Amino acid sequence: MRHNFDEIIDRRASECKKYEPAYPKDVIPMWIADTDFAVPKEIADAIKKRAEHPCYGYPVENFEFEKAAARWEKVRFGWDVDPEWVKYSNGVLPFLMYAIRAFAYPGDKVVIQTPVYPPFHAITKNNGCQLVTNPLVQDENGKFQIDFEDLENKLKDPRTKLFFMSNPHNPTMRSFTREELVRIGELCLKYRVIVISDEIHCDLTYKNYKHIPFASISEDFAQNCMVLINPSKTFNIAGFRTGAAIIPNKQLRDNIQIIIQNNKNYGRTIFGMLSFITAYTECDYYADELMEYLEVNKDYVVSFIKERIPRIKLAEPEATYLLWLDCRELNMSQKELKEFFFDKAKLGLNDGSTFGVEGTGFMRINIACPKVTVVEAMNRLEKAVNELQ
Repeated sequence: MRHNFDEIIDRRASECKKYEPAYPKDVIPMWIADTDFAVPKEIADAIKKRAEHPCYGYPVENFEFEKAAARWEKVRFGWDVDPEWVKYSNGVLPFLMYAIRAFAYPGDKVVIQTPVYPPFHAITKNNGCQLVTNPLVQDENGKFQIDFEDLENKLKDPRTKLFFMSNPHNPTMRSFTREELVRIGELCLKYRVIVISDEIHCDLTYKNYKHIPFASISEDFAQNCMVLINPSKTFNIAGFRTGAAIIPNKQLRDNIQIIIQNNKNYGRTIFGMLSFITAYTECDYYADELMEYLEVNKDYVVSFIKERIPRIKLAEPEATYLLWLDCRELNMSQKELKEFFFDKAKLGLNDGSTFGVEGTGFMRINIACPKVTVVEAMNRLEKAVNELQ
């Protein structure tokens, strides 16, 4: 490999949220969705070179940003994107808010598929809309499936205006199939519900699974959606707060631009644009090697839990480096479960209940770290579970 993913980096020395003071040194933080890997050399070198210039004033908004996003979608996923469709954003979350303000009135409804990334809940409620859930349901193998009958019932309500989709899905590790996406798209067209597809984990699919950009499926779908992307999860550059929305429909794009201007949120950042462009034009090898490395970590955790901690269940991960641990057989309240992981196993994980009531009994673990850390974490968890009465 060109990149050394085994390198141990002291992130406590970098004002890192993941390793904030709430996590003492005897606890391994494996929660928030960034990696413990160094960024690609190309990104680091580009930032160092630009930082040598002593002035950091307002940057020119050249078209390289838009072209980089379009290139990535074409090369990685086969989707032909017109750079004119691309809108800059300081992350993907602002576009959820923009969509609500552009396409919904106060009291209108937004559908989400729980358990799901917590900001989906908060942004909907904080911007005056009603939150409607389409809970994912587990099959006999623990895999989360879409309840399409329930989804249609939620979408056909005339007050439902938006569908927030997480694909690949955080935290259930699903990479939705073409068939699933087509059914979603057809229902949303039927009931005139706009799809906001958060595809921030698009690069992180495992072997035998494939990410399909929602808008790439058909022209009708493309005209009824916004696709959100961000290199932050793949290249460990979340601190630059730079993402993009791809909006093929000009009317939707123009309406979003009005909201951006009304909120005075159109300024770009020097290093955010630089890291975004460099990642999406020079660092394909890094994304490939990252998935090779994560595949090993994922296989290790899946095998370890199945063979040595059978009281914890883990469905086959399809995507993301965020694994969704089903801890319900430990027979603990959610408070007890959090305390068990933190105080006994000495692991800092995400509380499953923050993803919705459907996450009760679950914990989310981030395996985007050196293999030695994953091994230590599993050994700690096995020891802690074995000590339970």
